[in-house]
Amino acid sequence: MRLNHILRTTVSAAVVGAAVFGAAGVAAAQEQEVTRVDDIIVTAQKREQSLQDVPIVVTTLSQETLENAGVSDIKDLQILTPGLTVTSTASEASTTARIRGVGTVGDNPGLESSVGVVIDGVYRSRNSVGFGDLGELQRIEVLKGPQGTLFGKNTSAGVINIITEQPSFTPEFNFDATIGNYNARAVSGSVSGPISDSLAFRLYAGRRLRDGFMNIDVGDGPRPQTDDNNQDFGTVRGQLLWLPNDNTSIRFIADYSKRDEYCCVGTQVRTGPTYPFIDATSVGTGQRPPAPGFGMLPFSRTAYANRETGQEVEDRGVSLEANIDMPSLFGGATLTSITSWRDWSFVNGQDADFTGADIAYRLQDGDFGFTVENLTQEVRLAGATDRLDWLVGVFATREDIGRTDSFYLGADYAPVLSFQLSAALNAANPLVPVSPSIIPCFTRTAQTTPQLQACLGTGGAVFGGGPTFLPGQSIEDVYDQRSDSFAIFTNNTFSVTEQLDLTLGLRYTYDDKSLTGLQTNGTDQAGLTCAAGLANQAAIAGAVGPANAPLILGRLCLPWSNPFYDNRPVAESESDGELSGTVKASFRISPEAMVYGSYARGYKSFGYNLDRVQTGITPNASLLFPSEVVDSYELGAKLTLLDRTLLLNVTYFDQTFEDFQLNTFLGTSFVVESIPELTSRGVDADFVWFTPVEGLSFSGGVTYTETKYGDFTAADLANPGNFPQLSLLPGATASFAPEWSGSASVTFDRSLGGGLRGGFSLSAKYMSDYNTGSDLLPYKAQDAFTMLNGRISLGTEDERWTVEGWVQNLTDEEYIQVAYNAFLQGSAFQSTVQPNGTFYNPALDSQTYNAFNGAPRTYGLTLRYRY
Repeated sequence: MRLNHILRTTVSAAVVGAAVFGAAGVAAAQEQEVTRVDDIIVTAQKREQSLQDVPIVVTTLSQETLENAGVSDIKDLQILTPGLTVTSTASEASTTARIRGVGTVGDNPGLESSVGVVIDGVYRSRNSVGFGDLGELQRIEVLKGPQGTLFGKNTSAGVINIITEQPSFTPEFNFDATIGNYNARAVSGSVSGPISDSLAFRLYAGRRLRDGFMNIDVGDGPRPQTDDNNQDFGTVRGQLLWLPNDNTSIRFIADYSKRDEYCCVGTQVRTGPTYPFIDATSVGTGQRPPAPGFGMLPFSRTAYANRETGQEVEDRGVSLEANIDMPSLFGGATLTSITSWRDWSFVNGQDADFTGADIAYRLQDGDFGFTVENLTQEVRLAGATDRLDWLVGVFATREDIGRTDSFYLGADYAPVLSFQLSAALNAANPLVPVSPSIIPCFTRTAQTTPQLQACLGTGGAVFGGGPTFLPGQSIEDVYDQRSDSFAIFTNNTFSVTEQLDLTLGLRYTYDDKSLTGLQTNGTDQAGLTCAAGLANQAAIAGAVGPANAPLILGRLCLPWSNPFYDNRPVAESESDGELSGTVKASFRISPEAMVYGSYARGYKSFGYNLDRVQTGITPNASLLFPSEVVDSYELGAKLTLLDRTLLLNVTYFDQTFEDFQLNTFLGTSFVVESIPELTSRGVDADFVWFTPVEGLSFSGGVTYTETKYGDFTAADLANPGNFPQLSLLPGATASFAPEWSGSASVTFDRSLGGGLRGGFSLSAKYMSDYNTGSDLLPYKAQDAFTMLNGRISLGTEDERWTVEGWVQNLTDEEYIQVAYNAFLQGSAFQSTVQPNGTFYNPALDSQTYNAFNGAPRTYGLTLRYRY
């Protein structure tokens, strides 16, 4: 019985691969008839169902569709999925997926992901842990909206469900080789077949190499690399499928992958008034010259970094899935057990100031990065009667996170900070009486390096002879977080009539987390400079005025130079439980039309901000932030038209998030603030049309979204002191939430005669304008743009060999992924409320802005061989 099920699943997957979203040509040619939508199968409710029977918004993509669009990792997936954006920042570990404008920002491992990633039934606890070479795929399903019942935990915005190819009992061999611009080279291959009548295997391996597409001005050095954003990636994945009897299947998967790359350097998109000094401290050009009036700069792929940005990512894991059919239990049931262990590690070097000057940096020697070790166990029992499909299950996970943070001050840090002190004081009060003995520190005229270094040197009048900022390590922090989570869940669909189905899903999740750590100030004397300033507050206030003294002290006592962090222990623990779930009603008006309505509640666990956070001069007492919950309502219709060759699905959604976990950079450090309310409302629409023309199909979709923050004040925040830098948020559209997002694909594939087959595909993704900064500063906006990917193929009818010419970003669209504030280069938010009611005044914005760019046009040739 079970063997028949496995074979049936394999055949179904092959049909889906030929049918879903633009892969109609193969089936049409073989069957000489028009492909229909009936065989589009998904597992969005943990059982195989027709897409048109599932009351959930699902975009399902076959392996052929993914290949046609050039999808090799999840970041590429967004071109096929309206409403999905995937971005990365300072490293490939800083990757974020968002659905309908909602996702988790930043690279802080203390935050779990709003968009869950599940690979072969195994929940990946962070987006970065789930991103990499996807290998051989059966399909990908993108489930939109909270999936708080069935898919692990922390899926408040959606799920990316990835199903890979399993071992085959029919011998097969696959080989792909690719060459492209930027010296791209890639090879991958797999072999699969029987070991015995009941045991089959599959072994896959792949390697990708590419030069970087960012040019680097190394400034002061010692960085030797003159490019960035390269690729050096390898993976191996082995599987065993054992069918000991007709009722049992056991699938074992082991995988290992490693990246050893340079990534990622941002470039200036707006250079502010600090340019002359930054440029003067660097050998050669320190950064891009400003535009007239300090306006936006033209798009550029030249960045500035004197320090190395090497990154190493290692990911390994094993999983064991067992399915046992029990015909005599409850009229027929299947017991499923999925056990997994994963170990993921990341280390990164960073030029923290993103200029050619030697101001601040992190070294790639293991003291900056994090690890995630995760053990999961899920057990489900599911069955069906004539009127009831039922499922009950339990899920447990233990996760250990280790994070190390380091920060080094370069030789140019002291003069740059001195310039900042001088500029800040003059901007705050240019008429303040200044003692002649401290003029070298606090006047704009003192801009030569010796004078500025002397400003913070031994004997500085303001600091009572305090020590200077010496080059060297200023942060050496260690954090260890343990998380235990347990959940019990059920999902049941009852057929009230032949037309009306009701679904009830419930999940109770209990989380227990503990954090220990130690924050220290490294081996230099940066903290002593701050301490000297604090000891001489009266002298500083007398020299610069009481109103300006906090401004000066704040810059002396930044998180990496604050003595209150030296040998500061961290020890916290918290536990919480939450009920989530869904209620759905679907009504089949006819065989071709179904309408449905649903309510779902999602939950995203509380956590700890594994970073230095301070208010004024004092570190925050607690790093805890609360859980995030969402209530979602949907009303949709699923239509199958034109003799079941056209699929058209439309859904209205209304989502309200409470205590939305916003991780934002406030100029010197990342903080997590719980925004009281975030709403996401709009319409999702998808279509697939298998045309009467042999091998020609169209697919696409559009998402209209209004994702906005609710109105809030400083009193509504856990830390009211964070409000000035968040003052643009109340009532505003959230970042990465374009109002319109649309995807479209056309695929043509058919016989050419003489044993040959040819075809082409074209995929497009449009997004209207949106802001890329979590603080919504205007200089971080991205204009509307469209991406195009194309592919042309020629091969044999039996697909023994195929040659493909492909291009990604066909029009070489220039766009940014994320814009951010440059380190110690100006300020955007003011200290007092401005006339517009926020703490932001465009006329006073002196901030330099950087951005991580999107990839340029890439193209190449791929040879595929199948046996």
